[in-house]
Amino acid sequence: MIDHLELKTRDLGASVRFYDDVLAPLGYERKVDDAAKGYGNGRDLDFFLVAGEPSTHVHFAFGAASRSLVDRVYETARQAGHRLDRAPALAPHIHPHYYAAYLRDPDGRLVEFVCHRAE
Repeated sequence: MIDHLELKTRDLGASVRFYDDVLAPLGYERKVDDAAKGYGNGRDLDFFLVAGEPSTHVHFAFGAASRSLVDRVYETARQAGHRLDRAPALAPHIHPHYYAAYLRDPDGRLVEFVCHRAE
């Protein structure tokens, strides 16, 4: 089980704006606003950003409680002008209810938002 994830970013301000926008629909907010920026959903503090040289060969996913929430995250990112990768869609090759959307963060990392529930 993963307790938390910390990512390095070249542009901390741009990354903070991106993650503030796309994590808000999931109930996440910035809880730590120091050299490290920490995000949580009220129960956990599990996602952190720090300044540094990033690795772009990272793919990670945030779970969403519903397909409509996946859609909402993607639409929030689109309206905010963030980089879109793949629109929300089913991925039945993974499993019949796998519904995901993909974005790119300011460092080019693939950020997925996924729901595993049936419609």
